[in-house]
Amino acid sequence: MAPFGLLVTCASFAAFRGLHWGLQLLPTPGSAAQDRWKWRNICVSLVHSLLTGAGALLGLSLYPQMAADPIHGHPPWALVLVAVSVGYFLADGADMLWNQTLGQAWELLCHHFVVVSCLSTAILSGHYVGFSVVSLLLELNSTCLHLRKLLLLSHQAPSLAFSVTSWATLATLALFRLVPLGWMSLWLIRQHHQVPLALVILGGTGLVTVGAMSITLGVRILVSDVLRSRPRPSIPGQKETRGTRRTCCDGELVTRDGSTRSLKD
Repeated sequence: MAPFGLLVTCASFAAFRGLHWGLQLLPTPGSAAQDRWKWRNICVSLVHSLLTGAGALLGLSLYPQMAADPIHGHPPWALVLVAVSVGYFLADGADMLWNQTLGQAWELLCHHFVVVSCLSTAILSGHYVGFSVVSLLLELNSTCLHLRKLLLLSHQAPSLAFSVTSWATLATLALFRLVPLGWMSLWLIRQHHQVPLALVILGGTGLVTVGAMSITLGVRILVSDVLRSRPRPSIPGQKETRGTRRTCCDGELVTRDGSTRSLKD
C-alpha cells in the first residue's frame, strides 16, 4: 500500500502545482488584481476542499465501516483520497514558501506540517485510513472559508452573498469541523490501548492544534462578520474619520495609521 499511496501523493502534488501555474495564465478579477497570488492560491485551495470534503462525506455515507472501524475498515479508494490531500498540502506549502516570507507563512506551514504528518501515517502503514477520511470532513467547512475569502478579495463585503457565506461558514464550522474533531478526540481517548503511543501523541497533538485554530477562527469570524456588522447608535457630536476607524474582516485588522496586520485563519 505504501508505494501506491506515495505514487498518488506525488501525482497529486504535481497536479496541484500545475494548477497553481495554470491559473497564472487566466485573468484575475479586477477587484482582486492587487493580490493575484492570494486569489490563485485560494482558488486552488477551494478545488481541494470541494474534492476531498465531498469525497469524504460521500465515502462515509456509502461505507460507514470507516467510522465503525477507523483503523482497518476502508475501501481502496479511501487511501487515494487521503493521498490526494497530502499532495495538496505539500503543494500549497511549496507555493507559500515560493511567494511569501517564512515570517508571513509560518502559522499555516505549521498547520500543514501537522496535517501531513498525521495523514502520512495512513499512507505509509495502510491503517487508520478511516480515521483520516473522517478528518477530511473538515474540508467542507474549508470550502465556505475559501468562498468567504474570495468574496473579501473581490470587495463583495458587505453583500447578501457574503452574509450567506458567513453564516454557512459558522454552521459548517460547528457541524463539519468541531463535531468531527470531538468524535476523533473521544475515539482516540477510548481506543488508546489499540494505538501505539507515538501515534497517540501525534494524533493528540494534531487534534489539539487544529481544534485550537478552529475555535479561534470561529470566534474571529463571529466577531468580524456578525457582531461588528450590527449597526450601532451614533453618539451625538462624535464623527468617524478614516484615520480613527478600526475594522476587522477575515482577520485583516486595520490600525489607526491605515496599515493592516494579517491574522491568519
